[in-house]
Amino acid sequence: MTSAERARPSRKQRVRTLWISDVHLGTRDCQAEHLSQFLKGYHADRVYLVGDIIDGWKLRSGMYWPQAHTNVIRRLLTMSKRGTEVIYVTGNHDEFLRRYSKLILGNIQLVDEAVHVTADGRHLLVIHGDQFDVITRYHRWLAFLGDSAYEFTLTLNRWLNHWRAHYGYGYWSLSAYLKHKVKTAVSFISDFEEAIAHECTKRGLHGVVCGHIHHAEMRKVGEVDYLNCGDWVESCTALIEHWDGSIELFRLADAQARAAQLLAQALEEAQPS
Repeated sequence: MTSAERARPSRKQRVRTLWISDVHLGTRDCQAEHLSQFLKGYHADRVYLVGDIIDGWKLRSGMYWPQAHTNVIRRLLTMSKRGTEVIYVTGNHDEFLRRYSKLILGNIQLVDEAVHVTADGRHLLVIHGDQFDVITRYHRWLAFLGDSAYEFTLTLNRWLNHWRAHYGYGYWSLSAYLKHKVKTAVSFISDFEEAIAHECTKRGLHGVVCGHIHHAEMRKVGEVDYLNCGDWVESCTALIEHWDGSIELFRLADAQARAAQLLAQALEEAQPS
């Protein structure tokens, strides 16, 4: 059994809503196997795909689509077939889908943004977030340049985690670590959070669920609930709404650590006294 399999619930957990973003299917750094295992562990009434699920930017430069990426699509289609409402919110890397916004195919909807009402009555804007990124909106050439540097970091991250897994260590994100340490990255994240929270205040909404910056977070920005799904490239994170309206931030690394701890306890208890 892999660490990802141990990390997911042993039975399907019934939840109200799942949010995932920035999967980047079609790239070598997409953690598709981990995402498939995560989705298998839950039965949700609604799943929001909060942008950059398919990486159209990368697919334009060359085709990369292994079976694991198809498995993610199949898992989402299976969930839809079994009654889960799947709402695909477009992002900048899958902006080619924006021309088809408002398309409805059975239980699957394609939109540019949505408003989700939680079980406890909060109205949350669900949007990818590239609309609030000045670089993405006004300096596309710089966004592509930054994307290339980011890919280099992810390549290092992939090799690092290959050797970590070889020696029995859990998943760890190099690029997420660098974001926390580099002052300009921290400033960019803060500016992004403030801008998107300001939009929620203007619209009279209680909060926002977004992605785009690959930085999972749950916190208050003024009076606004700022909830970022993170990604399935480096940090492997998602948001989960439970039946009372409470929202949990899932981190694969934390789930793996808990699973390893439970396994160690079970082995210790099984030892003869």
